[in-house]
Amino acid sequence: MRPVYTVLYAAVLTALISTTACTPVAGPSTTHDATRAVGQAEVPMTESVSRPPMRAEKQEPLAVPSSHFDEADAVQSSARMRQAAGAVMALPAAADVLPVDREQYGEIQANGIQLVADQPVSTLSIDVDTASYANIRRMLNEGRLPPANAVRIEEMINYFDYADARPTDRDLPFLLHAEVAPTPWNGKTRLLRVAMQAWDVAEQDLPPSNLVFLVDVSGSMNSADKLPLLKQSLLLLSRRLGADDRVSIVVYAGAAGVVLEPTPGNERARIAQALNELSAGGSTHGSAGIKLAYAKAREAFIEGGINRVIIATDGDFNVGTVDHQALLDLVEHERRSGIALTTLGFGRGNINDHLMEQLADHGNGNYGYIDSLMEAQKVLVEQIGGTLYTVASDVKLQVEFNPARVAEYRLIGYENRLLAREDFNNDQVDAGDLGAGHSIVALYEIAETGSDGRRIDDLRYATTASAPGSENHANEYAHVRLRYKPNGERSSRLITQPVTDQRFDARGSDDLRFAAAVAAFGQRLRGGEHLEGFGYDVIGALAREARGDDPNGYRSDFLRLVALADSLTDETPQVARAGND
Repeated sequence: MRPVYTVLYAAVLTALISTTACTPVAGPSTTHDATRAVGQAEVPMTESVSRPPMRAEKQEPLAVPSSHFDEADAVQSSARMRQAAGAVMALPAAADVLPVDREQYGEIQANGIQLVADQPVSTLSIDVDTASYANIRRMLNEGRLPPANAVRIEEMINYFDYADARPTDRDLPFLLHAEVAPTPWNGKTRLLRVAMQAWDVAEQDLPPSNLVFLVDVSGSMNSADKLPLLKQSLLLLSRRLGADDRVSIVVYAGAAGVVLEPTPGNERARIAQALNELSAGGSTHGSAGIKLAYAKAREAFIEGGINRVIIATDGDFNVGTVDHQALLDLVEHERRSGIALTTLGFGRGNINDHLMEQLADHGNGNYGYIDSLMEAQKVLVEQIGGTLYTVASDVKLQVEFNPARVAEYRLIGYENRLLAREDFNNDQVDAGDLGAGHSIVALYEIAETGSDGRRIDDLRYATTASAPGSENHANEYAHVRLRYKPNGERSSRLITQPVTDQRFDARGSDDLRFAAAVAAFGQRLRGGEHLEGFGYDVIGALAREARGDDPNGYRSDFLRLVALADSLTDETPQVARAGND
């Protein structure tokens, strides 16, 4: 029996060593092909250096002298071999190891309570981005609460459509609305809702589009929720285009290249082939890709049409111009030529949300996060007009509160959209652009003068006299001003509207109450400092009661997310570091 144990011992040790030697070591992703054919042309794709995969050395069987191997040794060795083999079987598979979380979010300092006596005016740029809501949904569906800096409340509120009246004439790009109602989470304060509803345009009436798809094909995009989903998403958009539209496709990884020259939108098979042939590999030379994409957009520029670069990426730029400010300067320079920039974020683990948001802001565009094909359908098909066609640019909102009626106010969200008071009348100061059909909402929690809702004590030596003239408008809570530039114009126009007692509703409209529920949800995810114990269950009940018309089910999906967050509240929110400017 000794030879049998000897051979068995040698065979198992050999297998154990071979298994260990063949275990792959994590390293940079290799580039698939140096060139890729599009039609009859060979297009250079990357210049990245690949690391050869590790190879297992051939192992010779171990020779174990039988003279040193008795029956007792065999029993002990057999037990050790079973233990070692079990340890090998217990090793986790590479696919089961979660990637390191390198997601980057800009730091958010929540707006505090302002005394009207000290700061009577609030000025901000509008925000049409919706990425934060979709990204939060992705994290909740993964079974985790989002980090606080990932929660931009204004993007959550503006993810939804509202029933406010729209203008019927394109000469007026939007209508302004305002209403006041009791605050759901604090019966001692009021909630002021200021809303803009943009003029909508039928898809067939959109002007011709010159679109450049700038696609990240670096190694970091090599997962199912990145490049494959990206290609499906852009295919949805491409199917909405016609013969007067133009599509170009630029890719970037270790280097940048053109895989589709400007092509009529009705050549769908050619566009689909170019997209379907893309594969991921290499590092991320984002700056080179952006420069080339803008060059292609200028080449196919349509006067009076939609000229836009759509960058689809996880934002993980790691070679080329990695100075974020230099990238923003490049985008700002290009926007002056009439070419806007839309950013679409994909994937998890290394999404650079902070950079993606800033690129869209500086590029006169919008930022969406695509966590599923359904979200791509919403952003690129259902809301194609809002995504592509700008009806008003540099839109700024200013609210002046009447100290005779309002003692304190707090703007909910818009922390990174605040402007100086003097910026409102300065047409050189950039602000957000409004797309066709967009709904924009800003919420202020206000404490009335003399009410128990005030949180800040009066000063001992301060005068309590109201500002001159405030008594002449005793029936007004506030005065709303809005500046915008009509599409293609350089000078702004002004719209004003007082918020009077007639705007108060003791119940509040469905739109106000649903927006309040979304705002409360965002505040709760960020810690709920001002919510007075207003929990997820009450938030869900408020949203359910105010759900109203919900043809696409987005409001119903919100209810599911609130319930899911409630189930995850015992878990500690993950910490994500702030991105660099």
